[in-house]
Amino acid sequence: MAEKKLKIERPRSAQSRFKNLSVEPEFWKHKSLEEMNKEEWELLCDGCGKCCLNKLEYKKKIYFTNAHCRFFNPKNCLCKIYEHRFEVVKDCRNIDLKAIREKPRWLPKTCAYWLLDNGYDLPSWHPLITGKASSVFEAGVSLKNRPLVSETEVEDYEDYIVDWQDL
Repeated sequence: MAEKKLKIERPRSAQSRFKNLSVEPEFWKHKSLEEMNKEEWELLCDGCGKCCLNKLEYKKKIYFTNAHCRFFNPKNCLCKIYEHRFEVVKDCRNIDLKAIREKPRWLPKTCAYWLLDNGYDLPSWHPLITGKASSVFEAGVSLKNRPLVSETEVEDYEDYIVDWQDL
């Protein structure tokens, strides 16, 4: 059987998600995560890329590494195969309610889904507050310009554990 050739998606800008929005202003303030539609749910993602980092679990604790998924683009913090990520990457996690509420917490402290589900508001740098996808980069809370390595270059993930304050 011939292997299906993987098509890398056309590069897109992080800002393109915030064009032609058909959502209520500040929808996250009056809707629970369960009440949000697909567009609202997707817009909650700040585009930091931290969920694309490989993690280790040891004794019920999550350790983040600076090794990222091979399909993560560290220049724009976007997935190169976003629409097909679950088909291609067997352990790619869907950010759904189960994932958000999973213990131990594997989403970063800055994750909008986790923040809202735990009674916090969106941070001032979140693109839904600023109107600019680049605000996550400007605030220094994304993976852009951090010391990263592709998972394809890693032998022992234990050698790549990081303790960044925003994880």
